[in-house]
Amino acid sequence: MNFFGNNKQEETAEQESAADKGFFTRLKDGLAKTREGFVDKLGSLFRGYSKIDDELFTELEELMVQADVGIKTTMDMVEELRTRAREEEIEDPEELFTEFQEKLVQILKSDFEPLELSADLNIIIMVGVNGVGKTTTMAKIAERYRAQDKKVMFAAGDTFRAGAIEQIEVWGQRLGVEVISQQAGSDAAAVAYDAVQAAKARNADLLIVDTAGRLHTQKNLMKELQKVKRVIAQEAPTAHKEVLLVLDATTGQNAISQAELFDEAVDVDGIALTKLDGTAKGGIVVAIKNELGLPIKLIGVGEEAEDLQDFDPDQFVEALFSE
Repeated sequence: MNFFGNNKQEETAEQESAADKGFFTRLKDGLAKTREGFVDKLGSLFRGYSKIDDELFTELEELMVQADVGIKTTMDMVEELRTRAREEEIEDPEELFTEFQEKLVQILKSDFEPLELSADLNIIIMVGVNGVGKTTTMAKIAERYRAQDKKVMFAAGDTFRAGAIEQIEVWGQRLGVEVISQQAGSDAAAVAYDAVQAAKARNADLLIVDTAGRLHTQKNLMKELQKVKRVIAQEAPTAHKEVLLVLDATTGQNAISQAELFDEAVDVDGIALTKLDGTAKGGIVVAIKNELGLPIKLIGVGEEAEDLQDFDPDQFVEALFSE
C-alpha cells in the first residue's frame, strides 16, 4: 500500500475543496444584496402564510417583478406554481417554496454552456455598451487563461472612444499580454484583421477582441461591429469564435433590451453579467436566461479577478438561498 500516494491524493483533494469553498464563498458574498433584497423577502413570504391562496401568488408576483425577474418570466413561473400546487395537491407554502427553487434551477440550467477553450485558436469578440465593465472583463478572462499557461493576445478594436487603446495597452503591459493596435480613428475591422494574422503567426491560444461600446441608435458602429465579425470569420474560419456580450446587472430590464439588439445585429453566443454584487435585483439572471435563451457564461461578483466566475446554475441557486 502506498501511503505517500494516498496522503498526496488526500492533500490534493483538500486543496481542491478549499479552492471550491473559496469560489463559493466569493459567490455567496457577491450575492448578499440580492439575498437580502429578494430571497429573504421570498422566504418571509412563503413562511408567512399558513395556506396557499391567491393572495400568496399575488404577493409573489410583486416581489419577482421588483427583483427584475421580468413580467413574462414572473407570469410563467407563478402560473406553473399554481398548476403544480393544484395538480400535486400541495398545501404547505414552504413545500411550494422548494418547488420555486427547483424551477429556478431548471430555467437556469437550460442550454448551460460554460466558457471553454478549444485546442486550436480561440477568438472572443467582446461587445456591449459603454460602462458595463467590458475592458475589465477582458482583463479578467486574460488573467484566468494566462494562469493556465495559455498564450493570450488582445486586439484594441475600440478605435472610437478616446483613451480606449491606451487602456487596453496598460492592461496588456500589466498582464504580459501582447496588444495589436492601430491609431485612434482607424478601421476596427483592419485592427481585427491584423490581430488574427498575428495570433495565427504566434500560435496564440486565445485572442480577445475589444470593440467600441455602442448603442442601437449608433447604426454606423453596429455596422462596424458586423464588419469586424465578418473579417474574423473570413480570416480564421477554423478558429473557435464567440461573441460575448457584457451586461451590467445593475441596469435591470435595460440589459434585456440591450441583449436583444446586440443579438439581432451579431448573433450573440453568450453573456458575461457583471456587477451582480452591486444590485439587490439579481432576478435579472433568470429573466435573461428565460426570455432571451442566451447562455450566461460568466458572472461578476466583485472587483478581483477571481470574482469573475463561470456561471454554475446549481451553485448560483445554492448561494442565493443559503442561510
